[in-house]
Amino acid sequence: MLDTGSFDAEEFSRTPFGNISPTETPIAAEASRASQVLHPNGANTVPRPREQRVITIANQKGGVGKTTTTVNLAAALAMQGMRVLVVDLDPQGNASTALGIPHHSGIPSSYELLIGECSVKDAIQQSPHSERLLCIPATIDLAGAEIELVSMVARENRLKSAIQEANLAGYDIDYVMIDCPPSLGLLTVNAMVAAKEVLIPIQCEYYALEGVGQLLRNIGLVQAHLNPELHVSTVVLTMYDGRTKLADQVAEEVRGHFGDAVLRSVIPRSVKVSEAPGYGMTVLDYDPGSRGAMSYLDAGREMASRAAQPAASSAVPDAGV
Repeated sequence: MLDTGSFDAEEFSRTPFGNISPTETPIAAEASRASQVLHPNGANTVPRPREQRVITIANQKGGVGKTTTTVNLAAALAMQGMRVLVVDLDPQGNASTALGIPHHSGIPSSYELLIGECSVKDAIQQSPHSERLLCIPATIDLAGAEIELVSMVARENRLKSAIQEANLAGYDIDYVMIDCPPSLGLLTVNAMVAAKEVLIPIQCEYYALEGVGQLLRNIGLVQAHLNPELHVSTVVLTMYDGRTKLADQVAEEVRGHFGDAVLRSVIPRSVKVSEAPGYGMTVLDYDPGSRGAMSYLDAGREMASRAAQPAASSAVPDAGV
């Protein structure tokens, strides 16, 4: 048993570790970061956008961190003073899980909203982790929505009408983040018609840009025929492993193709980020001092600092990826 009563501070100062301040240890540093995240001062808030930003997070390639990026950026913006609505359009309902929102069958969800069986007020829930974070959950019923929407009038505009209804209901939302399924069907088209901006998460791995070309072609079609204001405003590099040359090569290739749309903040590969949804939390709630949490906080701050400028960035990048 350690005898703390005989501790000699002067003798300890002569050891190799004696010049290390308690605030410089990894645990203390993480605790300090967590405190800054959980108790932000005025400097840690971001300015409200000039108008509501509706952002679709899309990439038909699975496993790129799409849902993880959606919920953690939403949580980061909410922590910095924004009022954020997450619309879960993935039948798996993973975004709803990460935000701590019940989404079992029978709960008013994005499915009922799209087919006109409930109102926005019925479907919106508040995350238990933040009063500024709202969610329209997804249930497994959404899996059949693609078929039901085919025969409906104005099928591509269903979600856009719902978001307009939320604005009229007085929710005073700064950001709407739409989590799409890993496909390019009617649900994703609804999301693109409802939004002005597309955020593409790209993982720093070998097949990073595979499939992005088809996504860009679809964005171009929606832009040409349904929503001329749609543009790729943001690209986020996820699962970055700084120990490998591959990650740097992929990052360089993505930045070369998308230019300034790529955030400087990259999201590292992180066990904490992967663990958080299992507890019904975002990583900012689960471990606010972790590298993953700080990276999403930085990415949210950087994204918020970029005013949406459709006139300057409305062109969709060349699809020949």
